[in-house]
Amino acid sequence: MTTGWTQDELDIIGGSEEVGISSRRRDGSLRPYITIWAVRVGDDLYVRSAYGPDNPWFVRAKASGSGRIRAAGVERDVSFAEPDAAVHTSIDAAYHAKYDRHGPRIVATVVGPQVVATTLRLEPARAG
Repeated sequence: MTTGWTQDELDIIGGSEEVGISSRRRDGSLRPYITIWAVRVGDDLYVRSAYGPDNPWFVRAKASGSGRIRAAGVERDVSFAEPDAAVHTSIDAAYHAKYDRHGPRIVATVVGPQVVATTLRLEPARAG
């Protein structure tokens, strides 16, 4: 059963500088967490592959379709979903607002048309 994020989860995960993300193996176990940037747009959370569609974590996330995210004591099982096309400008703005202090060269890896194909919406899942 899929449910929405709680306000606390959105605030904590969306407000965390970095989050850990893991995809599931075929046997259901979790792969090691990798550290990634995540942004909040409205009541949704998004991640992007900074190093393209061949980045191993991204390939595994797309293949498995599910995993887990953790940040500041919050852990939640998630599904990795395709975002709506109309949200990419807002995702770019969220990355700029949250991470521009790291410099334009670094932020450029997660904004713009070249990363649209490497964007995942995190859908929270609860056992049902």
